[in-house]
Amino acid sequence: MASERRSKTRAAHQAGTTPDGQAPWEDIEVTVPTDRDHASVVALVECSLVELTHETVGAVFISRQVGRSTRTQYVAADDVGEQFQKRHFDDRLGWHETTVPRRTVRDELITQLTRSPSTPAERSGERAASEPDTFVVKPVRELRTP
Repeated sequence: MASERRSKTRAAHQAGTTPDGQAPWEDIEVTVPTDRDHASVVALVECSLVELTHETVGAVFISRQVGRSTRTQYVAADDVGEQFQKRHFDDRLGWHETTVPRRTVRDELITQLTRSPSTPAERSGERAASEPDTFVVKPVRELRTP
């Protein structure tokens, strides 16, 4: 029985899904600030980068502040996961695209996911944004583009 279960799990992993039919990246979603410890955030980022390299998915970090939001998307630019296309959208400035190395993406995501919530002073004394910042992995076809 155990070997049968391992075989099903292995077959599902090779097919890019979990035994229940869900793709491994489908549950990668976090709101910021998060209660995860630093090691857990690093593991989440590493897992996300692996999925970006092996699946047709992108990582998206959405930051919301009063009167403004930014969206940063990361999509693998090569098959080995060393270069990523970074697409950054700012409500005020529009889209900007660049290619960045894996290390930069890793560092940026860890920094974004471990930061503290903005204080009222940082929000110019205005009320807090109604929605938290979020990080999610989703199919590239579902990413908003310019």
